Amino acid sequence: MTAIISIKNLTKRFRASDGHEVHALENINLDIEQGEFISLIGPSGCGKSTLLRIMADLIQPTSGTLSVNGKTAAQARKDRDYGFVFQNATLYDWRTVAKNVQLPLEIMRFSKQEREQRAREMLHLVELGDFENKYPWQLSGGMQQRVSIARALSFKPGILFMDEPFGALDEMTRERMNNELLKIWNNLGVTCIFVTHSIPEAVYLSTRVVVLSPRPGRLAEIININLPRPRGPETRDLDDFFHLMSRVRGALRGLGATDGKHIESY
Repeated sequence: MTAIISIKNLTKRFRASDGHEVHALENINLDIEQGEFISLIGPSGCGKSTLLRIMADLIQPTSGTLSVNGKTAAQARKDRDYGFVFQNATLYDWRTVAKNVQLPLEIMRFSKQEREQRAREMLHLVELGDFENKYPWQLSGGMQQRVSIARALSFKPGILFMDEPFGALDEMTRERMNNELLKIWNNLGVTCIFVTHSIPEAVYLSTRVVVLSPRPGRLAEIININLPRPRGPETRDLDDFFHLMSRVRGALRGLGATDGKHIESY
């Protein structure tokens, strides 16, 4: 299959506020195919979010190449090929839930009728159809993140970048959001690239888990996650689930980490 995102020999260095050079990423090579769910995991400061932001053309690499849908990341951004969900919901308190979801469509000059229709569709998809006239401050944290996901999907992108979107949620809400996200991914067939610090979350959600080394972030291991689908709460009780978590944990501890090594799941 042709890679929908292709990263070749990518390196990122930048100057910190104190004047010191930070070597964030080194020689990243990664191909992501259409419809995959890729989780990026690694120790704090290893460059996970930096890599995601480079893919989204929010920051530029120092060297190397990156293509998204066969074009530059900058062109993919201009063509609205992807949506981005940040760590915080970043909703506007003075806009209703529906109006928050419609915001990208307003910027893209969609008609009022189409904006309203798509907002209804996306809110129904994230099971918030009854909350379109509520305001963000009237919603729980998990509900706010669902609104931000609906907003990112409102213009029907083929790729969804997610930067630790559930990190601030309690464990029960986080597991529920994982289930909701898998339903959305299954229904829409989007390609997801997801940053997380959680090993269980990465294993539960992903088709592949990409493990990055401590800074400078290098691609340490890629672990295929061939757990059966559809996945649900019972998946977390499978022996293979625990085996795969151990594999990811071992990679994070540096066991057998070599650049670009691929490890098959059980």
